[in-house]
Amino acid sequence: MTEHSSSYAFEARPVGDLGRRIAQRRTELGLTLQATAAEAGMAPGYLQHLEEHPTASPDAATLLRLAGTLHTTVWHLTGGDIDLPPGLGHASRTPRVTQLTEAECRALLSTHGVGRLAMTTASGPVVVPVNYSVIDGTIVLRTAAGTTPGQAIGQMVAFEVDRIDDAFSEGWSVLVRGRARAVTDPEEVGRLAERAYSAPWVGGRRDQWMSIDPTGMTGRRIKV
Repeated sequence: MTEHSSSYAFEARPVGDLGRRIAQRRTELGLTLQATAAEAGMAPGYLQHLEEHPTASPDAATLLRLAGTLHTTVWHLTGGDIDLPPGLGHASRTPRVTQLTEAECRALLSTHGVGRLAMTTASGPVVVPVNYSVIDGTIVLRTAAGTTPGQAIGQMVAFEVDRIDDAFSEGWSVLVRGRARAVTDPEEVGRLAERAYSAPWVGGRRDQWMSIDPTGMTGRRIKV
């Protein structure tokens, strides 16, 4: 972490909820609250306070210790990079690229979240971000008639998910190919509605369910 990036983060107060960012990063690293507090040299109760109170305002030294423990930057913890695309960090001098097995791809894909749907439209190819879930090995999402994702129904499409860690210049990506189909059977719609991970972030009425049955899947991981 450079002196410039640290001072910038302190001047730009949190754009988001600091506590949620700390808790999310802990989860990504598989760290308990107690282990994180011990590594950062603070009481577990204080770390819990930071995670549960949006108005908490730790000092610069505390933020630096937390960023070091969580292998990230103060800028990221305080939401300073919320409007920036991922991947702005410098590439590692000795990156290692490994191909993921299908089992690894499916495991990463099934963590749910936001993916990118690539399809062909009348005006040309497009890529749109969508909230998705994986249910019984199938990618499912909700859309609405007349929307761009809805135009994918009946097409062969590509679906991509990835994760980038700017602090370490590491990451992974999974690419799926398959045919998108509309889900219209009431029983199947009800089953998907009960098991879906989350609703579309864009809000509004999204009552058209769509599924993508993978016919091909590849992935890779970059590590230092």
